[in-house]
Amino acid sequence: MLDKIATTPTRPYLIRALHEWCTDNGLTPYVAVMVDPSVQVPREYVKDGEIVLNVSLDATSSLALGNEFIEFKARFAGVSRDISVPINRVIAIYARENGQGMAFPLEATNEAEATPPEVVGLDQATGHSRSDAKQPQLARVDTHQKDDHADGEPNPPRPGGGARPALKRVK
Repeated sequence: MLDKIATTPTRPYLIRALHEWCTDNGLTPYVAVMVDPSVQVPREYVKDGEIVLNVSLDATSSLALGNEFIEFKARFAGVSRDISVPINRVIAIYARENGQGMAFPLEATNEAEATPPEVVGLDQATGHSRSDAKQPQLARVDTHQKDDHADGEPNPPRPGGGARPALKRVK
């Protein structure tokens, strides 16, 4: 029986694969990042300790999806900024247009907070993450307009219309 074999983490490989999938399909890859002092992003865009970044080739320059960091230059309010995100601070990568992607558990910064590094995928049917662990979950948010009928049932989504899907943190 094999005990734990030392291998490289899967997270950077999965991030690169989903980035490539988005790009190949004409979708816009976004990464959700849990911000701490090791994350170099414009702090004025951080909300509730998180930031969502467009990592498409059109929105970035010098994009490097490495094993330890995601690094690139991007414009915020017309000003070019250097962005550096440690891979272990990425909590999700997904396509802006349809919300398909993958969520990851947040890796602890010290051993007292450590949890097993398991990848959490989004269930396409429900939009909820698939995990039995006590991890923050990401859920798809229906952003279509809802007008309630007299019977209390919302209108079905308009074909080809409505606002774009988004992910919402569920605790």
